Amino acid sequence: MEDDSEWMKLPIYQKCEHKVWKARLSGYEEALKLFQRIQDEKSLEWGKYLGLIKKFVTDSNAVAQLKGLEAALVFIENAHVAAKTTGEVVSGVVTKVFNQPKARAKELGTDICLMYMEIEKAEVVQEELLKGLENKNPKIVVACLETLRKALSEFGSKIVTLKPIVKILCKQFESREKAVRDEVKLLAVEIYKWIRDALRPPLQNINSVQLKELEEEWVKLPSSPPKQTRFLHSQQDLKAKFEQHQAHGEQSDGEDEEETVVAVDPYELLEAVEILSKIPKDFYDKIEAKKWQERKEAVEAVEALTKNPKLENGDYGDLVRALKKVVGKDANVMLVSAAAKCLAALASGLRKKFGTYAGQVVPTILEKFKEKKPQVVQALQEAIDAIFLTTTLQNLSEDILGVMDNKNPSIKQQASLFLARSFRHCTQGTLPKSVLKPLCAALIKQVNNSAPEVRDAAFEALGTAMKVVGEKAVNHFLSDLDKLKLDKIKESADKVELPGGKKAAAVGGGAKKAPAKTPSLAEAPPKSSGQPKKTQTGAASKSSAASKRCKPTAVAGGKTKKSPDSKEFTEGELSMEVCEERAAGVLPASCLQQLDSANWKERLASMEEFQKAVETLDRTEIPCQALVKMLAKKPGWKETNFQMQGQSPPAPIRFTKKSGEEEEGDEGEDQEEDGAAAAQDIMDFLPRTDISDKITCDLLSKIGDKNWKIRKEGLDETAAIISEAKFITANIGDLPLALKARLSDSNKILVQQTLSILQQLSTAMGPGLKQHVKALGFPVITVLGDSKANVRAAAMTTLQAWVEQTGMKEWLEGEDLSEELKKENPFLRQEVLGWLAEKLPALRAVPGDLMTCVPQLYSCLEDRNGDVRKKAQDALPTFMMHLGYDKMDKAAGKLKTASRDQVVGMLEKARAVMSAKPAAPAKAGGGRGSAEPSRAASASRQPAIEDLVDSKPEVKKVRGGAAGKKPPSPPVEPSKDSNASKKPLSKGKAAASSQQVAAGKKLAVKSQKDDEDKSGPIFILVPNSKEQRIKEEKQLKILKWNFTTPRDEYVEQLKTQMSTCFAKWLQDELFHLDFQRHVRAIGVMIERLESESDATISCLDLILKWFTLRFFDTNTTVLMKVLEYLKLLLAMLDSENYHLTEYEANSFIPYVILKVGESKDVVRKDVRAILASMCKVYPASKVFPFLMDGTKSKNSKQRAECLEELGCLIEGYGMNVCQPTAAKSLKEIALHIGDRDTSVRNAALNTVVAVYNVCGDQVYKLIGNLSEKDMSMLEERIKRSAKKTTALAAAPAKPTVTERSQREHPANPNGTFLRKPAQEDPNKLNQARQNAQHSESSHPSIPKEFQLDLDMIEMDQSRVCELPDLVQHKLDELLEPIMIPEPRMRSVSPHFDDLHNSTASTINFIISQVASGDINNSIQALAQIDEVLRQEDKSEVMSGHIDQFLIATFMQLRLIYSTHMADERVDKKDIVKLYGCIIGNMLSLFSMESLAREASLGVLKDLMHGVITLMLDGRMEDIEDGQQIIRTLNLLVTRVLVKSDQTNMISALLVLLQDSLATAAPPLFCELVIKCLWRMIRFLPETIDSINLDRILLDVHTFMKIFPKEKLKQLKSDVPHRTLKTLLHTLCKLKGAEILDHLSMIENRNESELEAHLRRSVKHNGNLSGLKRDRGNEKTGLCTEDRMSKAKVSDILTEIFKKIGSKENTKEGLTELYEYKQKYSDADLEPFLKNTSQFFQSYVERGLRLIESEREGKARIQTSAVIPQHGVDFSLSSSNEELKPAVYYERLKILRQRQGLENNSKQGVGGSEDEPQQRPPISSLLSSKPPVASSTDMLHTKLSQLKESRELYQQEHNTHSHSPTHAHTRSASPAANLDDLKKRLERIKSNRQ
Repeated sequence: MEDDSEWMKLPIYQKCEHKVWKARLSGYEEALKLFQRIQDEKSLEWGKYLGLIKKFVTDSNAVAQLKGLEAALVFIENAHVAAKTTGEVVSGVVTKVFNQPKARAKELGTDICLMYMEIEKAEVVQEELLKGLENKNPKIVVACLETLRKALSEFGSKIVTLKPIVKILCKQFESREKAVRDEVKLLAVEIYKWIRDALRPPLQNINSVQLKELEEEWVKLPSSPPKQTRFLHSQQDLKAKFEQHQAHGEQSDGEDEEETVVAVDPYELLEAVEILSKIPKDFYDKIEAKKWQERKEAVEAVEALTKNPKLENGDYGDLVRALKKVVGKDANVMLVSAAAKCLAALASGLRKKFGTYAGQVVPTILEKFKEKKPQVVQALQEAIDAIFLTTTLQNLSEDILGVMDNKNPSIKQQASLFLARSFRHCTQGTLPKSVLKPLCAALIKQVNNSAPEVRDAAFEALGTAMKVVGEKAVNHFLSDLDKLKLDKIKESADKVELPGGKKAAAVGGGAKKAPAKTPSLAEAPPKSSGQPKKTQTGAASKSSAASKRCKPTAVAGGKTKKSPDSKEFTEGELSMEVCEERAAGVLPASCLQQLDSANWKERLASMEEFQKAVETLDRTEIPCQALVKMLAKKPGWKETNFQMQGQSPPAPIRFTKKSGEEEEGDEGEDQEEDGAAAAQDIMDFLPRTDISDKITCDLLSKIGDKNWKIRKEGLDETAAIISEAKFITANIGDLPLALKARLSDSNKILVQQTLSILQQLSTAMGPGLKQHVKALGFPVITVLGDSKANVRAAAMTTLQAWVEQTGMKEWLEGEDLSEELKKENPFLRQEVLGWLAEKLPALRAVPGDLMTCVPQLYSCLEDRNGDVRKKAQDALPTFMMHLGYDKMDKAAGKLKTASRDQVVGMLEKARAVMSAKPAAPAKAGGGRGSAEPSRAASASRQPAIEDLVDSKPEVKKVRGGAAGKKPPSPPVEPSKDSNASKKPLSKGKAAASSQQVAAGKKLAVKSQKDDEDKSGPIFILVPNSKEQRIKEEKQLKILKWNFTTPRDEYVEQLKTQMSTCFAKWLQDELFHLDFQRHVRAIGVMIERLESESDATISCLDLILKWFTLRFFDTNTTVLMKVLEYLKLLLAMLDSENYHLTEYEANSFIPYVILKVGESKDVVRKDVRAILASMCKVYPASKVFPFLMDGTKSKNSKQRAECLEELGCLIEGYGMNVCQPTAAKSLKEIALHIGDRDTSVRNAALNTVVAVYNVCGDQVYKLIGNLSEKDMSMLEERIKRSAKKTTALAAAPAKPTVTERSQREHPANPNGTFLRKPAQEDPNKLNQARQNAQHSESSHPSIPKEFQLDLDMIEMDQSRVCELPDLVQHKLDELLEPIMIPEPRMRSVSPHFDDLHNSTASTINFIISQVASGDINNSIQALAQIDEVLRQEDKSEVMSGHIDQFLIATFMQLRLIYSTHMADERVDKKDIVKLYGCIIGNMLSLFSMESLAREASLGVLKDLMHGVITLMLDGRMEDIEDGQQIIRTLNLLVTRVLVKSDQTNMISALLVLLQDSLATAAPPLFCELVIKCLWRMIRFLPETIDSINLDRILLDVHTFMKIFPKEKLKQLKSDVPHRTLKTLLHTLCKLKGAEILDHLSMIENRNESELEAHLRRSVKHNGNLSGLKRDRGNEKTGLCTEDRMSKAKVSDILTEIFKKIGSKENTKEGLTELYEYKQKYSDADLEPFLKNTSQFFQSYVERGLRLIESEREGKARIQTSAVIPQHGVDFSLSSSNEELKPAVYYERLKILRQRQGLENNSKQGVGGSEDEPQQRPPISSLLSSKPPVASSTDMLHTKLSQLKESRELYQQEHNTHSHSPTHAHTRSASPAANLDDLKKRLERIKSNRQ
């Protein structure tokens, strides 16, 4: 009970996190009641529980958890801050609630999820539930599926995003758990209710039984669409409507039903399939084969691949061209049909992404319609219909018009039918007059065709067009047709039913169904906006005669009221004489005379005069036809001067007389489209040349040639063709593909030449350029990413030229622009975003596809490159102008939390400065000036209110409708953009515009009123208000000002507190979203600082709190203004003798210290000045603990600066400043001496030195125990300190600082802390304020004794200025000899801007980021390094940094292996991306031998360890693309082995093998290291000359010392032993006896096994060569009779191995094998062992070793007493070893003793230092066998072999006699004494006889 009584007294929120479950249960119950009582959703009480809600739902006690869930549900439902907890709480529900056995817990968990969705957090909830489906616990999976199903059932498919859910269905259907399969089946049924048949394609691959069950369930569902029954907080209007219907029992109307069901495109639910890599390798060969069967195989292979309904984007250019060739030229109709089906499937699978290829394919298909076979025609129709859906009619119109005059009636018929089908997919908006007019003209010709099928097709096409755009719009083009034909067209129109209608089209042929694979739903046009809208036209000229050439144009635009007296007028064609007469009436005489002058300058002057004259005319008075005909005559359309071509006449306008009322409210769409159409008409006057026949194969092959000079010739020819033609058609053959390739040419001169050709094309082709935007335009955008500025500038010029001709719509459609922005190229992003920021404000409407660029825009806002971020911020308001804040905010919700918060803040700021869309251009009365306000408004970046106020006079002028009078304006070059910017608004928008203007007037008045109010005080002095706030915070009535980042509740609380003591207008400015308002507000506060000092002090706590909020902003302008104010504020407080309270200091100082770690020097400088001034208004001893807390920061700059500040405080105020105690503080400071950051280490050392300067050797007691390394650093630093302890100890603290600062050399700031803060004189506040811009003046760095009192000099200018008295210094010490201390620079933390001053330091900084714990930081750093490594001219800057970079890399590999891979929160895709970046960098690095060779031994060892560990990481198999990473790692290892320094590489592998064997590493690890070593051994013949053999042999010696031969043989595998032997054998083979010269680095060679092994190998190699020589010479004394034939050997060994393999004869077999091996040492056992198991081989080896040791033991016993009865056969052993000559001397010595002869030391060398008298190793006796002859006989038989080795011994003797490691040379050589040996043996033999 005592325990209970303790927790019962606690507050509720503390009970909720108590360790006793009963306490938590009580807390949850009380919290539930509390939550139900709180009425205000914004109450501060909610904030206390914000961090506890996750604990409510994840409580470990089931009873408490149940109550916690209830309380959490109420919290989520009522608290406005609940949305912030969504992710963590739902994650907790999924993992800790859904696995509970209690149904109530699961039910509450589901309710919590649904409640989060209700408060607008559906996306986060859905994301967490989908993560839950990956859980291994089936209970959790089932609960997640059930929750998703309920959410969809209640909220509907508008709220629940179905695409990610549909993707996981198939996987869940494969689950082993029946409960999971049943639940996913229910979910699939629920999804089917909402999207119907769109669900079928994604589920086609599930089990057929399951699919059948689903089909049965789907059939049972009602046909009526489901309705949303639960609504979000933002859908309260829909909720009320729904409840109303429910209450009255009414059925909602059809319109509501349509709104309820969201149309889902099945295509969007499918996964894209990559097919390009699956195309057979021989496809392109087979498709060209002569045999049709081979071509058929090739097409069928592609057809099978293209059946996938959704294809992944890629370069399909080659495939499309191959199929196009089959369609166009193949004689086999079956193949033509198959290729057409492939094209249709490609178009359906790629959709808009196929649009790039549409222009290439459509002309071929249209021409192929000459085929009459139905199957071919149908395939071609399906193909062209599918292709149409990927592009626009405007892009294809040129191709269609091109075949309309074809002689073949089938082609004409099918082209018309294609138009009819295409029109059905168009709307009034997508079928403008500019497109419709030429098509209708062509169709009218077909109406009069003699072939009935051609006429019928034309009637159907015209009828369809009439149905789409309205009868009124089409009738203008049909004025020449008789009534019978018109009736036929109308009849066709009546039969046409547009998509979505109920009646099917009843016209034959034309109503062919689209291919089944092309979902009509995806391309269904929006609902028609109503009946065709009527327009009125009026006469613009005096003539009213009918004319064929000047037909009236109309627009299917908005509805307008038609007045009864309005009448249409048409203008007849005028004769040339009449035209000249009318032109003379409006143009000056000089203008007409000079138009056809021979001097181009005169012609140009007359054209300018012509333009000015036309501009001054009222549009209703311009004789358009007359002026155009005049221009056609003179100067004429063939004018060759470019400047003359640049002049263009105004667009002719047709008007209708209207009442003023109509004119006021009329929409501007008529004017816009008429103007566009008229401009098009003028362009139609230009004769255009078709240059496609000049684009020959030879020209294209030249442009693509390997030789750049030939490529240049090709480009020159192309430029000449275009220049000669002047104006060309859009048909330029395959030229776009050729030019596209040149845009990525390695020769930048050719890239620029290509760009200039594209500029030529834009001028020559005009609007026809639109169809080439996808193929050629976007590659120009790619060039904007070039590293050379001049190339980028040329690309931008080209882009602007194209946009002038095409407009912006083509560029913004589709995902191409988004794909470009995805490329992480800073140059490209800067240019594109800048271009968009310029173009978007001028557009009145943009395609919805612009939304696809928003994620990339957000990515650019956080780009590493500052210029990219700046451009992205500039573009943000222009995107928002068109897409709206809500859409962009929703898109930001998909970002990660850190990014989302930052982006949302930027969105808020962008909303404040966002301009309105361009207003509609004024009517004719406004003249050209009417466009000015729109242009000005769009260009403005000021807040919307200022825009309206500024543009008000202009708007007024436009509304007034001035009759053509306007101020003169410079001529504006015509462009599509300028036309687009002049588009008029619709009615609603126009009304809104007028309201904005009115609002602007009111706001202007209001702002004037506010300006008047600003004259009052800005702070209100409220007595005791500050004390009251302090009291409330102590009583926890308000939030304590303590946070990591400021949350909304803190800001709201501060607003509330300020409202009582701040002027209203000032508070509005301080909390405005626009940072510029903050700057202005601070400026006013600076101005009023002196005059309102008392009020400022009374509000000081609130002022300081507001400034802490600004420390979390990223805007440097605001921050600098804040720091300026704070410096002045502290100076004022000091002058007023005011001291901060603890309440004020605690709310402010910690946040100032945060900014001391800022990257910008200027900020850090000001912050340190503020901290210095702080000690004047707040005790230094109390500032000290804040700085100590600052040293714990993760920011190394902040740690370093805080440590330096601590040093300043200690120097200035002595040791008493150290709080709580000096010892505790110093221990913490000393810990930083071991910091990994250099600046922090230096700062810590300097601080401790400062303490040493104050208290001497006592510092060592205060700092406690330091590591040896840290202590040595400190002692060295103290030694170098120039200060004498005794002098410092005697002087008081503060004067010490002064004196030191006076004596200390300014260039040596490391000795002491020479901080010179800005110490403003309080009496000169105004002067300081005036000089605030010049930071240096407020931060004097010159000691006071060298400053002039300028004020005193200015006051008395009459008297002569005398020099001020200088401070007298003691100069005696200058005569004493002194030691100059080492320069010690004050270590300042690295700063980004400073880093860029030095390439090396920049690279150091970037490399340091590679090992970052933040994956994104590491990836960005790797990307920057990769960019350097990929450019050969820049990669050299990495030289000298290779080890550093590789260390950072394998540190990151360790981090991934140990941390990221084990962290479930880390997205595995990020890990794969990081691995990809690391491996990519490594491959780039190790492809450059010069850099790769810089890698040192230790680094290579660690790198190989990290890479091999990664290759063996089993977790990689579970990751997508994991296998690909492993394969790439194999490539990397190979490259590292080849390119690295071979010495370092071999040594690194030896050391790595040694470590892995010593630490018992996994066998696979050792195996991979050994494989690498074998590979290096294979390289040795090529690399032996470049290898440092001394180093290699030293490492082998070390290896053999740690792992002697016996120890190696004890290992489970003998591979390490064999590897080592192979390495040494190869070295000996390559270097011969010379290898023994490379043992110089081994200190004690006598102890090394290595030398003995090398000598044996060298001898063995020598003997082998001797044997080979002897075999060729029968006269040598060697006996060859005993040699056996190969066949016999094979038989014997086969029998022996059979015995070993049998259980009974194993021992016998081993003995025979041993003896056989002794007898025939050169026998090859490998063929018999290679096919046996490792176990068998080890068994044989152990058996032979045992026999060897047994026999060796017996031999050793015999040699001590008697002459051995067996000799030793000194033939080569199985281990390629041979006994040393010392053995012979041993045997000889025994024989001499037996015969009574002396053994003098001179006669033997056994006692020599180099050849100690010892028995050879046991393994060397493996070749022994018991012969019949005695030892003496055996020795005699071997003399010949020894004699042959004389040369080798002599070489060895010479080598060792010259070796520097030998103490003395041998007294005798075995080789030299062989003759003497022979004589002695003869004598012994004769004595025996």
